[in-house]
Amino acid sequence: MAINRKMEFATDEIALADFAKAISHPARIAILKILAQQKSCICGEIVEGLPLAQATVSQHLKELKAAGLIKGTIEGKTSCYCINWEVFNQFVVRFSVFADLAKNESCQSQSCC
Repeated sequence: MAINRKMEFATDEIALADFAKAISHPARIAILKILAQQKSCICGEIVEGLPLAQATVSQHLKELKAAGLIKGTIEGKTSCYCINWEVFNQFVVRFSVFADLAKNESCQSQSCC
């Protein structure tokens, strides 16, 4: 049986990897863009803005919600979603660490780059 060594990494590294996995599909990026353009929760209009079936969009929404990037409620056949800005901004701050490193570092080897 394979051993999962994921838990041997730092909490921030695991959280950032989970975030990257959640946004790793273009449909999820498109969903986040649609939600970000609204000033309120969206009920049902997400599917209209994507070239995907309702069931497929629902699966992507489920992944984004599991990652905590969106909040949503389901009442019967109606579902409403919006971005969870608090969680989303936490990940933006974590990604900014890479931008800071990129400003200060460059490859020192002449043979690879």
